[in-house]
Amino acid sequence: MTQWVDAAVNEQEAVDALADLMRDRVTAIVAGAGMSTDAGLPDYRGTGSSGNPTVDFDLFMSHKKWRRWVWQRNQETWKGAAALTPTAGHRAVAAMQRAGLVNGIATQNVDGLDMKAGITNPALLHGTFDLVDCVQCGAQFERAEVDTWMRELNPDVVDDLDPARVAILAQMDEAAADATEFEPAPCPLCNGILKPNVVFFGESLPSAAMELAFRYARDADVVLVVGTSLVVGTGLWVAHEGLQYGADIAVINRGPTQIDPYAKVRIEGGASQVLTAVAHCLGVEF
Repeated sequence: MTQWVDAAVNEQEAVDALADLMRDRVTAIVAGAGMSTDAGLPDYRGTGSSGNPTVDFDLFMSHKKWRRWVWQRNQETWKGAAALTPTAGHRAVAAMQRAGLVNGIATQNVDGLDMKAGITNPALLHGTFDLVDCVQCGAQFERAEVDTWMRELNPDVVDDLDPARVAILAQMDEAAADATEFEPAPCPLCNGILKPNVVFFGESLPSAAMELAFRYARDADVVLVVGTSLVVGTGLWVAHEGLQYGADIAVINRGPTQIDPYAKVRIEGGASQVLTAVAHCLGVEF
């Protein structure tokens, strides 16, 4: 039977319930957008996007105008994400990992805040904003390095540092795509197409990250879902992997999730609020 607790009504009951489930056990975290809302990024409430169609992988690869548009939006907004600092929730997970209570995090986020917080070896299910890939030769580059190439070709680009407008995936805007004159830099090694290391719709998920996430879930006593409705199937697959191997499921989220029927503890609340209190309850300081 699921123990449902609203942290806004009774935070201590919520914290005690989750801490009791995690105490002296190993927990794997499955995280979504709600993990990063306190850093200033929007929470899309389970859609995985703003709800509007985005440029998919096939369009990006087959039409230069869409590559121009994707890279214009990426170039304009990536520094807004790069400037963000980890939330208290990220720091709590990092501290619980150092204490041996958490074996790893599988995140649907691409903001890089997990590693900034000190979380080691996160499974990046949807890639990361911090890297760029060549789709031809497979070379990988730091986003900050690619920034210099993009600016040389596009000196008039204007940074938009508001994290609420970060273009993780560029919206389908045909008029804007037709009008853009942005010139993406090619791969310096093979002259191939560069692509942000973010998983586009229609693109295969990163196999190494998925296998790492499944391993975290299989090796855990508890799989804790944080800040995601799991409408996007990636995180749901990871949670079900843990469930199949005997893990208890717990949830911290604002709004329903796809895994709620299987949860032992279901907390309605914010990630930072609850994770910070749970870490302290388990004797973990940070």
